[in-house]
Amino acid sequence: MAEPDADWMMRWAAFAYVEDLTTRFGDVLPWSALTEGFTFAGQRVTLIGQRGIWRARGWPMPISITTSPNDPYGDVAGDDGFLRYRYFGTDPAHADNRGLRSLMEQGRPLLYFRGVAKGLYSPLWPMVIVADDPKRLTFLMACEDVEALAPGVTIDAADDARRQYVTRLALTRVHQAGFRQRVLAAYATRCSICHLRHSELLDAAHILSDRHPRGEPVVPNGLALCKIHHAAFDANILGIRPDHVVEIRHDILDEVDGPMLRHGLQDLHGNLIRLPHRPPDRPDPDRLEERYSEYRDAG
Repeated sequence: MAEPDADWMMRWAAFAYVEDLTTRFGDVLPWSALTEGFTFAGQRVTLIGQRGIWRARGWPMPISITTSPNDPYGDVAGDDGFLRYRYFGTDPAHADNRGLRSLMEQGRPLLYFRGVAKGLYSPLWPMVIVADDPKRLTFLMACEDVEALAPGVTIDAADDARRQYVTRLALTRVHQAGFRQRVLAAYATRCSICHLRHSELLDAAHILSDRHPRGEPVVPNGLALCKIHHAAFDANILGIRPDHVVEIRHDILDEVDGPMLRHGLQDLHGNLIRLPHRPPDRPDPDRLEERYSEYRDAG
């Protein structure tokens, strides 16, 4: 197998850099961090720009594709689990489209940034282009592990079912990132139970899980919870009644432990949760009632 060339090594470095960014910022990355980029072989590599198909200066092929949160013609996930990304313009021979075609022909991966709010992007990587459809002006893309894209491994060598499965998971991750952004904004970036304000310690919890038929990633099915209270909610240690009152499971109330248990859980029993200012953003009563029944049954 041939040694990786500089372009391959730069792409791996880009993936590592984005992985580091997710450790710092979570699943949604700011524009500033992506435009700042990283240094590779003495060159500054920026990961995003004004064009949806982004080619870093000094590199011959695109490093990323981006979809704006306001783009009505953006990416579409088909029933086959592949992502359909539109051409730049309508000319298949445009330089940006030729660049993506070169990536497809060489089996090289790239980053995908989907806008979830102004200046905020959910990253997905590595993406590979598996087909070109000039009639529909789209590329067909799949998400793969880096190891499956090592030099010398062709796209055809990847298992179709696995590729589709991984792509669905990746797209779910993108949608969940947008859900988190909307829920935290609705709750003014604070835990609805303990009012903690640090966004890096907050989650968007589903009232009904995403596996439930009504578990859509919409704000009325969400609660802003700190990581401790999210875990307690999911584990049915903590319940929320339809009238927004917090309950702590009886065996936990009777338990004797340190101050974390007392102040972090037991003292919350009977408190009201903090609700969003906008009524349409508040928890759906029917979903709360169903979820509270699950909590009662588990106790």
